[in-house]
Formats: sequence, structure tokens, C-alpha cells
Amino acid sequence: MTDEQRRVRYTRALEFAEQQVARLVEQHPDYFPIYSVGGKWRHDGELWTDWTGGFLAGMMWQFHQRTGDPDWRRRAEHYSQLLEHRKHDENVHDLGFIFLNTYLPWYRLTRDRSYNDVVVQAGETLAKRFRHQGRYLCSFIGPESLFIDIMMNVPLIFYAANETLDQQLGRIATAHCRTTRDRLVREDGSTAHEGLFDVETGEFQKQSTHQGLHGQSCWARGLGWSLYGYSQCFALTNQVEFRTVAERNADYWVAHLPDDKVPYWDFAADLSQPPPQGAQRESSAGAIAASGLLDLSSQTESAERAGVYRETALQMLDALVAPEYLANETAGWEGILKHGVYHTRKELGVDESVMWGEFFLVEALTKALAD
Repeated sequence: MTDEQRRVRYTRALEFAEQQVARLVEQHPDYFPIYSVGGKWRHDGELWTDWTGGFLAGMMWQFHQRTGDPDWRRRAEHYSQLLEHRKHDENVHDLGFIFLNTYLPWYRLTRDRSYNDVVVQAGETLAKRFRHQGRYLCSFIGPESLFIDIMMNVPLIFYAANETLDQQLGRIATAHCRTTRDRLVREDGSTAHEGLFDVETGEFQKQSTHQGLHGQSCWARGLGWSLYGYSQCFALTNQVEFRTVAERNADYWVAHLPDDKVPYWDFAADLSQPPPQGAQRESSAGAIAASGLLDLSSQTESAERAGVYRETALQMLDALVAPEYLANETAGWEGILKHGVYHTRKELGVDESVMWGEFFLVEALTKALAD
């Protein structure tokens, strides 16, 4: 595919994304969906945890930044304000997903310090999850639990540390990154979903999972979170140790993708078995990794890696904007990206649209077009 062909296809995909989000907010105002059921956003299914509001508002900010359309800015401001109260939410580990995608772009657009204050407050709130015994930010599951997902949220603490010059915040974020590297990232670059610790002593007990196939498998979305998260931590700190982890993750990702470049939900899944436990694609993991690989391709000092990372990201995006995954030719489908997965074990949002898949597809396509 030529660069011009890609540009046309990616632009059309983004235009379709705008149409779908505009339709969503018109039909379901002030509603923050997590996953679809039968392609429909509004349903009564279990949420598991409330962590995705920033993705909807974040897409609005990206649409405004790309097009300059004032309607998207108006919507983005409104939906961001609906989330502001979460800056004090001590019950989740996902504040980075919420505020790095809403109030941070708002601040960068306006330079209004009050918006930056919201981001910093959220970072300070997230830092309260730090467990000195064990040296990690605990997941919403409980004080004994470390999730790989938190690598996508710890950049919020680094950002707050940079803005306030609070060295303790920086130490907390650095400690978390190192503990995650040592306990969840394996030598080959694959990742576990969860690590369990003794809450009294901080002693590491074992790798586990809530969303992967088993404790020793490599859940695809978790690997994407790690790859992207460590890349973002490197960008905020210039600490090479974080880029090194991201490169290990990326090398594993590239080496284990199927031929069409769209991952299955777990890299250890038995592809001879049917979905959801077997050959179930996970488009949202592909979108996350594509966005992270585009960043990492400009961060790595290896020209060979840079080329491989970028081309892999583009090949994944080529697949994701084809009709098999993009919903533009699927009548009645309310999402943007099909064949995503939320929670396989709980059978939530399996082979559906998921809000983070939407966001990271939009983000990755926007990055690719900006290059």
C-alpha cells in the first residue's frame, strides 16, 4: 500500500469515527459507555469497574485538534467537566486514562492553569495507592494486587512530579515502574496481568491474572499497556531503563503477531479452539500497540527497530481500517472498531466494540497522518 493510499484510508476511518461518536452523544447524551452488546452501546451489562470515561472525551479533543471544529471542542469541554470530580477518586487505579486524555489536552490548548491543577491533583490522588511494602501502586482489586494496566496510569504521577517538582511523587512512580518490570515483565518481554504480594511484608508471591488465559500467559492487551506505558514514562523522564522495557515488550509483540497483524486475545490462546477462550481476535490490543509502537519508533536509538516498529504499527492499522474490523460497512453497528474484547472470563464485551479500542484507533491514525 502506498503512503497516499494509507492517507486516504486513514482519513476516511477518522471521518467515520467522528460520525459514530457524534451519533453516540446525540442518542445517549452524558453517557460514558465501556463496551457494546451486539454492537449497541446502551445496555444493562456489568461494568466491572468504571475506568473509561476519558476515552470518549479524549476522542473529542483529538477530533477538535485535527479538524479545528469548534463543536468538538464544545463537546470535549462538556464531557471533560463531567469527569472532573474523579480527580479525588481513591478507589481506582485508572486516573491516568481519565485525566491525561481530557484535562491535559484542555490545558495544552488554553494554558489555563486551573485545568493543569486538575491533572496534578489526579496524579497526587493516584499516588496514594502506593504500597511501601512491595513498592507498587495497588490495583482496585485490593492492596495485594499489582496490575500491568497501571503502567498506562503511572505517567500521570510523573507528570504531576514534573509540574510540582515534588521528588516524592517521582520516587513513587519510578519505584512502581521498577517493581512492575521486575515482577510482571518477563525476560522475553512478555507480561503477566497481575502480581500478588504479601500485604504485611511486601514479599512477592506469584504472577496471576483476571483477564488473561492463565497466570503465566501473555494477555495481549496487557502487553500493549506495558509497551505503551513504559514508552510514555521514558518520554516524561528520559530514563533509558523505561525505554529498554518498552523495546523488550515491542520485540515480543512483533515476533508473536499472526500474519494479518491483528493479535488474538492472549498470545498463549489455543487457536484450535473456538472463541472466546480460543481464536478470538482482540482489535483493541492492536490499536493500543499501534499507537505505542509509533511513539517508540521515534524514541529508540536503533534504526532497525525504528523501521520495524513503525511498519508493524502501520500494517496493524491497515488491517484495522479494513471492513473486517472497521464498522463502516456493518449496518446498525454503533461502535467504530469491531472484534474487541473487554473481559473474556466474565464474558463482558467479547467480540464487541470497546471504548479504549475506539480511542487508541483514533489516536494511532491521527499520529500516523501527522508524520
